[in-house]
Amino acid sequence: MIKKWFKNIGPGPLIAAAFIGPGTITVCTLAGVYFGFALLWAMVLSIVATIVLQEMSARVGIVSQKGLSKIIRTEIKNPIVKWFTIVLILSAIVIGNAVYEAGNISGGILGLEAILGDSYVNVGSFSFNYLSILIGVIAFALLFIGNYKVLEKALISLVIAMSLAFLITAIITKPNIAAIFSGIFKPTLPKDGILTVIALIGTTVVPYNLFLHASLVSEKWKSVTDLQYARKDTIVAVILGGIVSMCVIISAAAIQGSDINSAADLAKGLEPLFGSFAKYFLAIGLFAAGITSAITAPLAAAYVTCGCLGWSTNLKSSKFRAVWMFILFLGVVFSSLGIKPIDIIKFAQIANGILLPIIAAFLLWIMNKESVLGVYKNNIKQNILGFIILAISILLSVATLNKVFSLNLF
Repeated sequence: MIKKWFKNIGPGPLIAAAFIGPGTITVCTLAGVYFGFALLWAMVLSIVATIVLQEMSARVGIVSQKGLSKIIRTEIKNPIVKWFTIVLILSAIVIGNAVYEAGNISGGILGLEAILGDSYVNVGSFSFNYLSILIGVIAFALLFIGNYKVLEKALISLVIAMSLAFLITAIITKPNIAAIFSGIFKPTLPKDGILTVIALIGTTVVPYNLFLHASLVSEKWKSVTDLQYARKDTIVAVILGGIVSMCVIISAAAIQGSDINSAADLAKGLEPLFGSFAKYFLAIGLFAAGITSAITAPLAAAYVTCGCLGWSTNLKSSKFRAVWMFILFLGVVFSSLGIKPIDIIKFAQIANGILLPIIAAFLLWIMNKESVLGVYKNNIKQNILGFIILAISILLSVATLNKVFSLNLF
């Protein structure tokens, strides 16, 4: 029974690996430092929303045996709407992932630097970070092999390492269990906490994961009878990912009021309180979070681009490889030289903020099309949950625009 379950572990851990990146770790760190356990309920909400949307994405991938971007290209009949949607998706996912890739690699570097120290090398007047190249090479090797099973096993191993690292760190801080349960089951909104709540949801319910999941399940499973495995895989992996995020919040809550701005600061802050073991476990977790996201972000961009443009989504096809190589290259360059492309990041924030409700709405539309899903289309309960999450995603979109343009809507 257990052997069969392990055999059917699929893309779920890869999806968890994709949303638990350095950005998520940083947001969770800040949530814990400034609000203690008070916003743990927001992570529970995020987990539920992610499970609902990712289950839909997995279902459409298995039943149709197509990626979401490919379905968008074929199902939207109006050419203007179709190309507007495709351009928006390509802009948000491809450009956004290129920028976030630098953050993913930088996060992996911060984890290693917490143990190894500074990693910049000076060559004349030129300075670069050799660890970003090392992480880039590891990601390149795993992606270039082009074997889904190898990629899956590597990422599952990293996700397990990351989960254990953050779980052990949280246990080391000896948190108040009653306060944790209160934070989970008694929703409160502290002063100035709204943007942090939105950030916690926004870093967990990720638009590109919906595309990545639909494509990956069609690689893993070929029959609708496998839907049961896909559902279990999704639920277990997303809950595990949510627990990891909650462990970061719990760990950070141990040092409230300190000058903490990132997970690297958290690692340093925990050391004097709980010993060097806390620093090392957190560093390992941050490295694993960075490198797993550094692999999944280029992979998602390649699936989205190839699906939108009608190219082959075979892992070994030249166009597919060209896309992920481009994303990975930009990530390595930006992280190695310390470049902070603020304007591009701002554009990626806007595009992704607008994209989430559009993709959520499109997904709900597809999930109700009998021509695509037949008897596997959404039931009433699934639609109600879906529309609630759509409303939340619209709030996220408005909040993103509000933050980027300083509209003072909140």
